[in-house]
Amino acid sequence: MPVEFLGIATTSDASETTAPTTKPVDLRYLERIVRAHEDNGWTRVLFAYGSSGLEPSALAGWIAANTESIELLLAHRPNVSYPTFAAKTFATLDQVSEGRLSVHFITGGNDHEQAREGDRLTKDERYARTHEYIRIVKQAWTSAEPFDHHGEFYDFDDFVLDAKPYEGRVPTISFGGSSDAAYKVGAAEADIYAVWGEPLDRTAEQIARIHDEARAAGRTTLPRIHAAFRPIIAPTEELAWEKAHAILGRIEDRKAGAGDQLRRYRPGAPENAGSQRLLEIAEQGERFDTALWTATAKATGGAGNSNALVGTPETVAQALLAYYDLGVSVISARGYDLLDDAIDFGRYVIPIVREEVAKRDAARAADTRAVGAAETAA
Repeated sequence: MPVEFLGIATTSDASETTAPTTKPVDLRYLERIVRAHEDNGWTRVLFAYGSSGLEPSALAGWIAANTESIELLLAHRPNVSYPTFAAKTFATLDQVSEGRLSVHFITGGNDHEQAREGDRLTKDERYARTHEYIRIVKQAWTSAEPFDHHGEFYDFDDFVLDAKPYEGRVPTISFGGSSDAAYKVGAAEADIYAVWGEPLDRTAEQIARIHDEARAAGRTTLPRIHAAFRPIIAPTEELAWEKAHAILGRIEDRKAGAGDQLRRYRPGAPENAGSQRLLEIAEQGERFDTALWTATAKATGGAGNSNALVGTPETVAQALLAYYDLGVSVISARGYDLLDDAIDFGRYVIPIVREEVAKRDAARAADTRAVGAAETAA
C-alpha cells in the first residue's frame, strides 16, 4: 500500500523550542513552508485548529490558490459551525483546490479549551455529536436530493448542497482519539484513523482495537492508520542525540518563560486519553524500539504530537518502516525547526521510506502471484 506524509502549514515559525521571528500572520512564511513540503515529497499539510488561532479554512483557501499539487488537511471542530454550513465550506474548498482537500474532525479532549468557544458538552456527548455531524456532512456531499435530519444535536429540513465536492469525489475524512468513545466513532466513520506515535507494541494494540471496532460497525474496508512523530535527525547518531537533548533544553526554557506557544500546556493531568497514554509510556522509560524517545512528550505534558524519533535519516526511516509493517500508511512528521526540518525530512528520510515501501509492495505482489499460480496449477 502507498505511504503518505503529513506536514504542517502555519503562518509563524514559532514552536515548542522557538519564539517567533515572523509576524504572527505571515502569509509569505505560510507559502514558503507549504512549498517546502510540496517540493520535497510530502503528500499533504495540516491546517490546525485552536480556539485562539486563525480560521484554518481561510488559510487553506489561500494556499489552494497559490500551490499546485500539495494536498490540504483541514482540522475542524464540530462545535464551531452547523454541519450543513461545514459541508458547504468543505465542498467549496475542494472545488477551489481541484480535489486536494481532506478533513480532520476534532472532537475535543479538554473541557477548558472547548469552553473557550462556548462548548460545554461532556466528552461522551461531544463524541456523539461528532458522529452525527460527520454523517450529515457525508450525506450532504453525496445526496442529489434534498433531505431532512432530526437527530439528537441537529434538526433541519429540505437541505441540499448544489455545489458538491470536486468532480463528484468524497473528500477523505480523518479522525483521532484513544478513548473508548473515540474508537467507536472514528472506526465507524473515518477513512484515516490518527494515533500519536507510541512504541510498536502499543501501536499494534491500537490498530487492532480500531479495526475490531470498524468490523463491529459493519465495515469491510478498514480505516487506514496515521501515526504522528517529531523527527530529530542528524548525520550521525551522536549528533542526533546531541540535537535531541538541546531541543529538550529549549523546550524546558520555553516552559520556564511561559511563552504564548506553551499556553496550551496547562498544569495537571491531561484530560484526553491520548496524552494520558503518552505520559504513562514516558513514565515507563525514555527510549523504546529503534528510535522512539519520550522525553519530549514528558516535557510538554503529553501535549499532542510529542514523542520523537531520533537518529540518522537511515535510523529514523527504518523506525518508520517498522510502523509501516504494522499497518501505518500515513506518517505525520513535524520537526521543531518547522521549515528546515520539513526540508531535511523530505530530502533525506522520505525517499528511503518510499523506496523500501515499494520493495515491500513488489515482494508482496510477487508472493500473491505465486500463490495464485500454485492454486491454478493444483
